[in-house]
Amino acid sequence: MSSLRDGARVRVLHVTPECAPMTKTGGLGDVSEALPAALRAAGVDAMTLLPGYPAVLDHVGGAREAARLNLLGFECRLLRADPLIVVDCPPLYARDGGPYHTPDGQDWDDNALRFGVLSRAAARLGGARSPLDWRPAIVHCHDWPAGLAPVYLRDEPERAASVMTIHNVAFQGNYDPALLPTLELAGALFTLEGLEFYGRLSFLKGGIVYADAVTTVSPTYAREIQTPELGHGLDGLLRHRSGVLSGILNGIDTLAWNPATDPHIARRYDAQSLELKAANKAALQKCMNLEADTGVPLLGLVTRLTHQKGVDLVAAAAEELAALPAQLALVGKGEREMEKGLSAVAARRPGRIGVQIAFDEEFAHLVEAGADLFLMPSRYEPCGLNQMYSQRYGTLPVARATGGLIDTVEDGVTGFLFEEASKEALLAAVQRALAAYAEPARWRRLQRAGMERDFSWSAAARRYADLYLKLARLPQR
Repeated sequence: MSSLRDGARVRVLHVTPECAPMTKTGGLGDVSEALPAALRAAGVDAMTLLPGYPAVLDHVGGAREAARLNLLGFECRLLRADPLIVVDCPPLYARDGGPYHTPDGQDWDDNALRFGVLSRAAARLGGARSPLDWRPAIVHCHDWPAGLAPVYLRDEPERAASVMTIHNVAFQGNYDPALLPTLELAGALFTLEGLEFYGRLSFLKGGIVYADAVTTVSPTYAREIQTPELGHGLDGLLRHRSGVLSGILNGIDTLAWNPATDPHIARRYDAQSLELKAANKAALQKCMNLEADTGVPLLGLVTRLTHQKGVDLVAAAAEELAALPAQLALVGKGEREMEKGLSAVAARRPGRIGVQIAFDEEFAHLVEAGADLFLMPSRYEPCGLNQMYSQRYGTLPVARATGGLIDTVEDGVTGFLFEEASKEALLAAVQRALAAYAEPARWRRLQRAGMERDFSWSAAARRYADLYLKLARLPQR
């Protein structure tokens, strides 16, 4: 590996608000678990800093106290259980609910403080004032909750270099600028060139402005966020920083998502035994109360029920999809109106459309194995994971041509892409897919082409290791 040829073992601190399996709301949790592990396998000395939520503290068990710090007025303990460093601060993190939301789904009203403390801890560990003997050369910040770390780092002596990874530019962490003193941020930082974003204090903008390098989770998304359509107001800044911006495609956990060894599916199979996949289709049809008809193509979808994910397009097309004929198995939860609308559609077409308003990681594996096609009609998709899972399971994705979907699905070869975010374009792509489904030999070629793709984390780890070593060689900061 080129990054490590000279024997360097770069120390990198990943800073994240979530990390599977302890805490996860989406793809960020998976990335925060898998990327550091892939980096360690490649020879990078990678550790992960995250908040001490109850599930995290349960996971680290008897972790030793490594230091005590006062961070933004809060007395915090740093617990070390390699490769994790946990910020234990009960007033901020010892509560029910998720990383960002109360049990009833509302934002925690002190999120700015909760993630300001996380960012402050990261900056302290990335400079000469760190209380730990393990000092990173790179502080790698994930999404807006870690966005203030590069801002704080600028005042740390002998500071580490910083990387800011944007997982979804739509989520920015924008707050009342009255919080500047509470967050120990100088008023002089609140300018158009600094933290100010349409009159608000923006965590994500701070990270983009002050980081030494900015990355995002696919090459296409790196280009898209520099446009007014998908930059969510930050496109001008991202164009300005384009010289340090790159897109590095996420990988997937190829051990957990492997149809040959998957414990969560009805029958295991591989590219040479695709006929066994039919047992999973039958099991999925039974679980979703669909007709046991092996000749009808089954379309799967596992997603958050949001406008971004294009679920409204599926709802609008659902009855026409059922009439093709096809079956639809949709699993997810999200916006209440979408949940109600999809449930109503399923009630009108029993046996053809099955909807499960829930999310179950294990059941998601059966959907991937049991469906013939997997729908991903996202309006934008920074990277996406399910299209990679689907190809690995011989389940061809029908996806909108955006973000990481463009970078991972080859139209007509490993899946089917469509351009316009409309019901009509979705239906046309499904009809193209069903034409291939009607030709068994062609269908098998498409399935096997997808199953042969390498979506492991090793390529991303190499790219990040190269970036780290380049930053670590910069002149003393």
